[in-house]
Amino acid sequence: MRIPQNPPNVDAMAPRSNLDRVMEMLAAAPGAVSEGKYLHWDKLRRLHPPGNLTTQEWWWTTKWARRQLYKNLPNWDVNGKPFQYAMVDPVLELVSRIDRDASSRIEIPEQVTDPTTRDKYIVSSLMEEAITSSQLEGAATTRKIAKEMIRTGRKPVDSSERMILNNYEAIQRIRRHKDKPLTPELVVELQRILTADTLEKPDAAGRLRRSDEKIDIVTPHNEVLHTPPAAKELPNRMAAMCDFANGKTPDYFIHPVVRAILLHFWLAYDHPFVDGNGRTARALFYWSMLSQDYWLFEFISISQIIRKAPAKYGRAFLYTETDDNDVTYFILHQLEVIQKAIGQLHLYLKKKAAQLRQTESLLRQYVHLNHRQIALLSHALRHSDARYSIRSHQTSHNVANQTARSDLLDLTNRGLLVQRKIGRTMYFSPAPDLEGRLGRLK
Repeated sequence: MRIPQNPPNVDAMAPRSNLDRVMEMLAAAPGAVSEGKYLHWDKLRRLHPPGNLTTQEWWWTTKWARRQLYKNLPNWDVNGKPFQYAMVDPVLELVSRIDRDASSRIEIPEQVTDPTTRDKYIVSSLMEEAITSSQLEGAATTRKIAKEMIRTGRKPVDSSERMILNNYEAIQRIRRHKDKPLTPELVVELQRILTADTLEKPDAAGRLRRSDEKIDIVTPHNEVLHTPPAAKELPNRMAAMCDFANGKTPDYFIHPVVRAILLHFWLAYDHPFVDGNGRTARALFYWSMLSQDYWLFEFISISQIIRKAPAKYGRAFLYTETDDNDVTYFILHQLEVIQKAIGQLHLYLKKKAAQLRQTESLLRQYVHLNHRQIALLSHALRHSDARYSIRSHQTSHNVANQTARSDLLDLTNRGLLVQRKIGRTMYFSPAPDLEGRLGRLK
């Protein structure tokens, strides 16, 4: 990733002698945003300036407009300077879209809103976020293998699988804790869950980094991108972060989605742990969204979007640190990520709803089955080599062991599944010519 060029010193550029020229500059300048884009100096300097402005004059007027909008945050950098952000039009537009698209007015399939079936969709989403968030941090395994591990409950065979399972368990913990305040103890506990049995230094799980543990963020060429705050500052910084997360600070309104994004940024900037900071930061984002009643985020994976363009994710941090601690860059990047993730969810639900309607219509012509059995047979019709266990069926639908056992044995008795014991575990596979067997059971 290319390091952006630091902006020039705006105060040193200020025109002081010619008031008429200043007025001309402000009249010609587009303001804080140019053609809908919140430009960093590194991009602006490559563009043709508007009107008769020079590039430096364009940057000066841009910063002048932004400084009228900045709000200080109860978070500060290593030099004690506060972070700040501006609620510019692109931010307002994106949060409005997210409020609209994540609200109950959106057409969501009944299988998602129905408490008896929605757990299947939640489990699938938790798996996706656990896998992609871990892959962002270097986990190397396929989705198919990772999902099979989670569903069957088998033990991970390497650190990549362990990282994914840890992520899955951490997100489940967040779901259970969403109605309780965030505390430093919970943040540390989340990092412990996320990093258990994956670290070169096992004792670094579940504690803040120490002063002898230097964790600068560097490029492959050893260029320093970020130096986090000193270890001695971390307890106070984390306490302040939790106050912010719980809405105790600041003394003005912050949109809930923006607050969740800023919480993500805060943890990532502080880097309070030896490892697992990125995963913990994204986990706190989910906690914040769910705690502020954005229930649809149980089904949304932001890591899946970030993983497609990780350089943009890193650049959003660099833009902030190089330009007056302006977190607006990171806010805008994350809002765009969220918008894309919601869009992917809607496409996925639309596709799944169509498949469910078609399959359920077909299956209900043949035999009376419950929704879990219909879901399994729907999967089996499309995956003839699939293998199910009582544990995997129980996990996929969040039901009791006996309920899962009854479902599978009933399908076996009907001749739709084949039962086979491997080791100490009983597995169930689609019967040969499953579609034909369903036809004969009509």
